[in-house]
Amino acid sequence: MFEQEQEHQLEEQQVEVADVPVTVETTEPSPPADGQTEQPRRKPVWYVLHTYSGYENKVKKALEKAVHDAAMEKEIFRVIVPTEEEVEIKDGHKRTVERRVFPGYVLVEMLEFIENDPQSDEAWYLIRHTNGVTGFVGEGMRPTPLTQTDVDKIMGRMQQAQPKVKINFKVGNSVRITDGPFADFVGTVDELMVDKGKVRVLVNFFGRETPVELDFIQVEKQ
Repeated sequence: MFEQEQEHQLEEQQVEVADVPVTVETTEPSPPADGQTEQPRRKPVWYVLHTYSGYENKVKKALEKAVHDAAMEKEIFRVIVPTEEEVEIKDGHKRTVERRVFPGYVLVEMLEFIENDPQSDEAWYLIRHTNGVTGFVGEGMRPTPLTQTDVDKIMGRMQQAQPKVKINFKVGNSVRITDGPFADFVGTVDELMVDKGKVRVLVNFFGRETPVELDFIQVEKQ
């Protein structure tokens, strides 16, 4: 009898415990202050600016000064006019000149543009109102960043160890030899060895066509 009463009391205690409501506290994320949404993180990219031809270096200097004056070095990083060295051979003389790879264009490295972002808008305004800049390269009003592959190719051309050689003759052209044992001989260009800076010319020597290997500087176009 006593055991039955104990079991009955235990069942009542279990029911009472089961009926106690359990409260679980949850933390809701706080909404952004003033209803603002968090801006995505902007990454560095390269854009292409279109300029008046011949104004590339002036645009570079003007834009660099504008960035400095506006203290926007953390927004706009580098301005580059892509160039490469080229060896010109004319009238038997050789000279090295710096040639613009893309006349009328300037590259700028900066944080990517994001719509409705105040800092993006400020950078856009500063660049577009730099003297000599006619616009960004892209579709419509939205500039298109260069791919990393394109950037690597451009930088590679600028860092070439050996300058390119510019000549005004090609295979099949008639040329005159200006120096060496065959000076004043006229022949035909048979092969161009650009990597060596040499040309093979076929000259008529004692009634036979004789191949002669010469430096680019030793011949000139007829």
